[in-house]
Amino acid sequence: MIRAYLVDDEPLATRRLARMLEETGKVQVVGMSHDPAEALTRMPDLDYDVVFLDVEMPEINGFELLARLDGEPLVVFVTAFNQYALRAFEVNSIDYLVKPVEREMLHRAIRKLERRQGEARPPLADLVRQVTAAIASSPASTYPERLASRVGDKVEFVDLSRVTHLYAEDKLTFAATDGKRHIVDLTIAELETKLDPRRFVRIHRSTLVNVAYVQELYNYFAGKMLLRLKDGPKTELAVARERVKELKERLGI
Repeated sequence: MIRAYLVDDEPLATRRLARMLEETGKVQVVGMSHDPAEALTRMPDLDYDVVFLDVEMPEINGFELLARLDGEPLVVFVTAFNQYALRAFEVNSIDYLVKPVEREMLHRAIRKLERRQGEARPPLADLVRQVTAAIASSPASTYPERLASRVGDKVEFVDLSRVTHLYAEDKLTFAATDGKRHIVDLTIAELETKLDPRRFVRIHRSTLVNVAYVQELYNYFAGKMLLRLKDGPKTELAVARERVKELKERLGI
């Protein structure tokens, strides 16, 4: 039995992955954390063989967490990186799963883990350097990392990694960043085609949400759902009935 620890700042995705791993009958989930800092305090006291690790997390990313770990566990990255960056994970004992995780690919990863359990492997620090160097040399994404927000004669650039959602209101479009809002000179329809579809999904005719900030999802009425964001105000957003299926697929549920 393979003993696994899961680290991902998306609770819904983590719980789904834990369930899928247990269903294989080959993996025991010995713990999970949604906060990488918490993981670093808990993991030294646990006996595990492999870490299923998200790459893009706030404050401490997956690579930084690995660099701070004692011991040399096997690693499976759970990532939304593009096809070029994914090549970087095909090194030594590192494997990867693309979000949302599919069962076929999960079983592939488990077969690799079973083969590699008894193999000698290089230090994690060396592997992390290889992966980060390969990602750094990957072709740049065609999707923007920032949006321009014009206020009078001033233009402010807003990092999309900080944007929890975008919405239309009173014939204007706003980008929300933890309680603040910034006017954007694009419609929601234009933003849907311009932004990375792995990060932003349309949940309503007037709303796009950054899936990394989805904290909870629950039933509303008439086939609709509500989601709560992990931002300061704990923003709640309505999900249109015809958008529920796509959102669930993007969240891996």
